[in-house]
Order: sequence, then C-alpha cells, then structure tokens
Amino acid sequence: MAHSTENAHRNGQRIGSDSSEKQLCQYPTSGSVLSQSPTAVEDREQDWPSGWRPYTALFGCFLLMFLSWGLINCYGTFLSYYSESLFRGDDLMLSNLIGSTQSFVVLFFSFITGRLLDANHSRELLLAGSIIITIGMFMLSISNGNGGLNQGNYGLTWLTQGLVTGLGMACFFVSSSQIIATWFHKRKGFAIGVVASGASICKSFVVAVLLARPNPAHPFRKPEKWMSKRTWVDTSAFRDAAFCSFTASICALFLGFYCVFFSLEEWAATNGIAHKGTPPPGSKVTLSTYWLLCIMNGCSTFGRLSSAWLCDKFGALKVHMMVTVVSSMLCLFLWTFADTLAPALVFAILFGAFSGSVIGLPPASMAAILGPEPDRQARLGQWTGMMYTAAAPFALVGPVITGHLVTKYETYLGVQIWSGACLLVSAMFMALAKFFKDRKGTSGGSNEKV
Repeated sequence: MAHSTENAHRNGQRIGSDSSEKQLCQYPTSGSVLSQSPTAVEDREQDWPSGWRPYTALFGCFLLMFLSWGLINCYGTFLSYYSESLFRGDDLMLSNLIGSTQSFVVLFFSFITGRLLDANHSRELLLAGSIIITIGMFMLSISNGNGGLNQGNYGLTWLTQGLVTGLGMACFFVSSSQIIATWFHKRKGFAIGVVASGASICKSFVVAVLLARPNPAHPFRKPEKWMSKRTWVDTSAFRDAAFCSFTASICALFLGFYCVFFSLEEWAATNGIAHKGTPPPGSKVTLSTYWLLCIMNGCSTFGRLSSAWLCDKFGALKVHMMVTVVSSMLCLFLWTFADTLAPALVFAILFGAFSGSVIGLPPASMAAILGPEPDRQARLGQWTGMMYTAAAPFALVGPVITGHLVTKYETYLGVQIWSGACLLVSAMFMALAKFFKDRKGTSGGSNEKV
C-alpha cells in the first residue's frame, strides 16, 4: 500500500511537471498566461534591454528587412529597364505583375512564417531564405540572354524574380520584426522602426543570418500537432474587432501603396521630368529617373526611424493613422500637380519619408493591438502573419490594375488617384481599429498607448 502511494506520488509529480511544460510550449488558450523565466520578467521591466545580444540582433533584423522588402522597394528600377529594353512594347501590367507577384508571395506565406517564428524556428527559416533568394537572383541573371532589346524571356523572369525570390523573401520578412520584438519590450516600436529602415539599405545575407537570433527567454508556442487548423490559424483573432479593422486597413494599403514605387520612374520619364540612361543632346532634363527612386527610398529611412520613436511616445496606431493620411494627401494633390523637376523632387522626398512610416509600422501597430501581456505577445508572429496573408491578393492586383490603366489611357493620373484613395481608405480603417482598441482598453482597464 505504501509502495503504491509512493508510486502514485511520483507519477503525480511527473504529470504535474509535464503539464507545466505544456503550459509553456502549448498553444495558449484564452486567458492563459505563459510561463516566463526570471530573465524575461527582468527584461520587460527595463526601459532598454541590457547586454550586447539585443543590439546585434537589431542589426541582423535590420539587414533581413533589406533582403526582403528592400528588394521589392527597388523593383521600380527593374521595371524601368524591362519596359525600356527587355519587354518594350508590352502592356505595362505584365512588368508590374512580376513585382506584385513578389509582394503577393511574401505576404501570402506570412501566416506560415509567423507561426513558425512563434514556435522558435527562426534559424531554419533564415537558412532556407538565404538559399532560395540566392538561387532566384542567380537564375534571373542568366534567363534573359544578353539583356538586349526585346531579348527578355518573360516566363523565366516572372518565375525567378517574382516567384522564387519571393519565396525566399517570405522567410525573412516577418522574421525581421518578430525576432527583434522578443528583445525590446518597452521600446518595441522604436526597435521595429529601426528594422524597417533596412528596407532602403543594402547589406549581406551572412551577417543577417548570424546575428538575427530571438531572445531565448521569450515565451514560445510549440504546438502539440503541426497538422492542425488551429495551429496555423488563430480563430480568436477574428473575434477581435481591432484586429479585423486593422487587417482591412493593411489590405487597402497594399492595394495602392506599391503602385507609387513601381510607377515613379516611368512617370518621370514619360512626362519629361527625368531621363533614362544618357540624356539626349541639348536636353534640359539633367536627372536620371533612377535617382528619384533612390531619393524616395533614402528618405524613407528618416520616416521609419522618426515614426518609430513617436509611436513609443504617442502610440503606434495613432502615429500610423496620421502618416497614412499625409501620404494619401501627397498622392492626391502634390503628385498629381507635379509637372517639373522641383515638385517631383519634393514629392519624392516627402512621400519617401511618410510612406516609410506607413509601410514600416504594421508590426508595431499589431503589437499595440495585442497589448503588453506575455501570452498575447506570444501570438505576435501569427497575428502579423495572418494580417499580411489577408493583404496578399490586394498587393498582387493593385499594381497590375494601375499598369493596365497607364497602357490604356497613356496617363499616370489614374495611378495617382488610385494610390491616394487606397491610402485614405486605409487610414479610415486604422482609425476604426484605434476606436475598437481604445474601447476595449477602457473596459479592461488597460493604459497602454495605441
């Protein structure tokens, strides 16, 4: 009898231990709190994290953002070359489709990468992304003959640049913001903004993969069964009005945002504002179209960093909504009336700064919607990934539609109005998300800035 009691006691201890471990790793149910190490609790209480690891991870994630969304930001230069040389005379929507396919693939697979990140599989994702992007860009370089007039192979270009490199970038995109969010708690918005600024600067794969490591003290969610719908789709998100409204805003955002970046160089060349290649003799146009896109991307670094600092002070959703409204007004009024170099440069500078904030803040805004609780923040990768996946079809069709409008009507006015209207609708949904979050925070007693 005593022996049986002793065995039962030992078994009870073992079962209790297993149960405690599952509470840490298992998919968290509503109201559950993930276990945390003393280090994690101490880190959350500090204004800035201590030690060198968080800051090397910050630099690594900064590089990951360039290697994913930074390549998409540069696609306007690819498109200018394609329409001028490889695919001259083709409908512009075909060239736009290559870049929009990249956007679609990166966003569509975000719900998978986000869930894998929540389960602490960042190393495997980064290695896979490095290999896939390298293969895609190498094959792109040999798929179009000598690169001469109308020597382009559209099918191979779409496959290598649109699909293959898009798959590789999908491994990096959500990883860049999610990994750094495990290190910076009180300064999460600023850290994500620094990472987002990497979309305008070029660096290498190796350094990014070596340095971008999540905080080992962060509570990770390892599911009991990977082959389960609940593992990949958090249905509780759809019952959160702020999440649904903000996801709708990101869908509207991607419907019009990259139409600007894809169209800028061709718009400037068509309207005689800047030139491609060598300027013709006697031409008064002195600026290459390439520099307009470089200026826009360069100024986005300032916008991403400044807005990141502001969102820690005033709330991510509030800052995100305001910069989106300003970006919309720049498209609708400044871009539509820019017909010489001076206003075109002003537009490139201002839109670059504000649009950098617009595209860099979604992860910070989603973190604000989730709230500061550790069990809620443990879902950041999955909720962010689900948000981006929902936006993927809109990122695919937006540039295709505007590209065809340009070919059919031979004007960029449709692109300018389309982009401005989409950004304005996006800001309206952000305001709605903030309303729902504030209402929920008031009823729940949360004082977190959103």
